[in-house]
Amino acid sequence: MTEGGGGGSLLESAGAALARAPLHTLDLARQVLKLKGGNPSAASAAVFALLGTDPRFTVDSQGIWRLTEGAAPPGTPLRELEFAVVDVETTGGGYGRGHRVTEVAVVPVSRGRIGEAYRTLVHPGRSIPPRIEALTGISDAMVRGAPPFDVIADDLRDELEGRIFVAHNVSFDWGFIREELLAARGDVPEVERLCTVKMGRRLVPGLRSYALDALTRHFEISIHDRHRAFGDALATARLLLLLIERAETEGVGDLEGLHHYLSVRQAPRRRRG
Repeated sequence: MTEGGGGGSLLESAGAALARAPLHTLDLARQVLKLKGGNPSAASAAVFALLGTDPRFTVDSQGIWRLTEGAAPPGTPLRELEFAVVDVETTGGGYGRGHRVTEVAVVPVSRGRIGEAYRTLVHPGRSIPPRIEALTGISDAMVRGAPPFDVIADDLRDELEGRIFVAHNVSFDWGFIREELLAARGDVPEVERLCTVKMGRRLVPGLRSYALDALTRHFEISIHDRHRAFGDALATARLLLLLIERAETEGVGDLEGLHHYLSVRQAPRRRRG
């Protein structure tokens, strides 16, 4: 349930209709959802499924819907947004403790399609600990001829500019990219950020784990080259598309609505494998 009769998402169509005038639930069902006749209870349930969790819409006791005062209208549908799905491999510790990026991959997702990735090894300017080499397969010999981060910084910034930065545990990947870009260029792009761990917890409740392995296994997504930047970023991009589909079934239409949806606490459910 994502497309409205006049083009764009149902959420956008509802926002446009309510910007013109408040509407009763049944009028919204007819105008936006194109539901004619039938069961008023079903029509009401459909409208509440679309708008009921979104703080930009309010409904009174008479069933009259309005745009919340001061709220921005619904934006671009999730599936039409531009994402940069990122994964970094590092030397294993925190940036402040002298650890650095050894590999980075950016997989673009544009209007629901995965594009050509940007990926490169990075010379970290220090040795890679044996335990990290065992985990990632990236050795000192592999990065010896790789560019240092300051050489790739401009290209990487271009890959991120104008896109929503997505990662599995976004605070980790964004934290390293941010620090490396600041050191190399003195600035970072202003980007929205989205975490597929957080999306998974809200949209796929009850799993025992929300690690990348667990979520990709749940959705039957294969990972080629686990713990390498491109393999993990590509799997995360595929996961993102499936999570967006699930968000849409929950009535989430745009990025602001998704951020709100993810911020709402959900009652715990029994875990499943």
